[in-house]
Amino acid sequence: MKKTRAKRSAPAPEPVTEAQAQEAVRLLLRWAGDDPDREGLRDTPTRVVRAYRDWFSGYLSDPADYLRRTFEEVEGYDEMIVLRGIEFESHCEHHMAPIIGRAHVGYLPTNKVVGISKLARVVDGYGRRFQVQEKMTAQIARCIDEVLKPRGVGVVIDASHQCMTTRGVHKRGVSMVTSKMLGAFRDDARTRAEFLRFIEIDGAG
Repeated sequence: MKKTRAKRSAPAPEPVTEAQAQEAVRLLLRWAGDDPDREGLRDTPTRVVRAYRDWFSGYLSDPADYLRRTFEEVEGYDEMIVLRGIEFESHCEHHMAPIIGRAHVGYLPTNKVVGISKLARVVDGYGRRFQVQEKMTAQIARCIDEVLKPRGVGVVIDASHQCMTTRGVHKRGVSMVTSKMLGAFRDDARTRAEFLRFIEIDGAG
């Protein structure tokens, strides 16, 4: 009987330096047809790298960590908690174009709740990455479900994709709505309808 050799894991890629990232921007500027050494573009690579550090800071954190600290002294409160209209900015992983939108997050607590700012931080934690809206919606819902263990979670995202509004079909004013329902939000039509009513989205039935 032949012995199978264990597959060697691929070595981790070398980290990219700031200088390498700036040089990549210079190369892209040249490819676009401009001169990265002219006065107006001379500092652009530095600015772009600085902007990317902010736009993609979500890779530096685990959104679940924001939910670790909970509060149990809530006088037995066990009704729905909803944070609506959480503005976020992300980037499409297909074209690297901005995604601008709002997230609405709700959950039915068991015996613990989190500070409301933590829900917004979870949205930002996943938003500040290259994203697909459907995936981001599911990631937020599953993160809350896995850490808080609530009776249900609902997440709705309404966003505009500049990969569609500024290129391709050029359809301005169009937004995409995605939802992820878990637990009671998925299984109980009344719970789901209450959540959708709270965030003022029609079609709760």
